Amino acid sequence: MGIIQTNKLVFEYIRRDEEGNAEGITRAVDEVDLDVRQGEFVAILGHNGSGKSTLAKHINAILYPTEGTVLVDGRDTREEAHIWEIRQKAGMVFQNPDNQIIGQVVEEDVGFGPENMGVPTKEIWERVEESLKAVGMYAFRKHSPNKLSGGQKQRVSIAGVIAMHPKCIILDEPTAMLDPNGRKEVIRVVRALNQVEEVTILLITHYMEEVIYADRVIVMDQGRAVMQGTPREIFSQVEKLKSLRLDVPQVTMLAHALQKQGVSLPDGILTAEELADALGYRKG
Repeated sequence: MGIIQTNKLVFEYIRRDEEGNAEGITRAVDEVDLDVRQGEFVAILGHNGSGKSTLAKHINAILYPTEGTVLVDGRDTREEAHIWEIRQKAGMVFQNPDNQIIGQVVEEDVGFGPENMGVPTKEIWERVEESLKAVGMYAFRKHSPNKLSGGQKQRVSIAGVIAMHPKCIILDEPTAMLDPNGRKEVIRVVRALNQVEEVTILLITHYMEEVIYADRVIVMDQGRAVMQGTPREIFSQVEKLKSLRLDVPQVTMLAHALQKQGVSLPDGILTAEELADALGYRKG
C-alpha cells in the first residue's frame, strides 16, 4: 500500500451568489484514485480550476472528502484523532511563503513546527540545523525572513516542513511567485530531498520544465485525473495536452515542431541535451 491513497475521492462545494444564497453545487474533485509509493516524486498538472490544489488540500487534511476516502500512511483523514499525525507525515508548502513564515528570525521559524510537536529542545536545534543545511539556508539562520528574497523565503518554508520529519511533502505551486533563479533554487532542493532523503514529493506546478524530473505525472481536468504516466509518456502527447489547455517544455515543443516538418526525432524529448543528441550535434 502506498503512503498516499485516494479511493473514488469526491469533493463538492456550494456556489453562492453575491447575497450568499446557494446557486448550485460544483464538483471540484471527481472520483480520483491515487496511489503514491513512499519515495516517489509525483507531479500534478492542470489548468486553473482543474482540481489539482483541491486534491492536494485533502492529503494534508485541510479539506475532507464529500465522498470516498483519503489515506495517509494508512490513516483516514476524516478521523479527527489522526489529524495531527497526518499533518506531521504529510507536510504542506504553499504558493506564498509569506503565508507560512511566522518567526522573526529564520531559525526560530524553522523550529516552530517541532516545538509544537513537543520535540525536546536539544533535538529541535539539531533539526533546525539539519533542515536549514538541507535547503542551503544555514548561513541565513540569524537573519530576519523579511530581508530574504522570494526564493530564499520559500526554501525557509520548506525547511520548516522538513524539520517536522515528514514522510511526504506536498508543494502547491511553490514557485509561482518566484523569479527563474528562485524557481531553480526551490526545485533543486525538492529533487535533493527526494533523491537523497527519499522523501515522497507531490509537486503541483504549471511550469512544465519542473515536471521532467518527476517519476510520474498526473494531469487533472474538470476534477478528474485524465492522464497518467512518466514525463516522457505525457509530453509525447503534445496535441492532447494542448487540448487540455496545457503547455509542454519549450524543447519538447521545438522537437514536436521539427517532427511536423519531417525531421526524424523520437517522441517526448525533454531536455536540450536529448534534442542535441537526437539531431546528431553531440556525437563524436
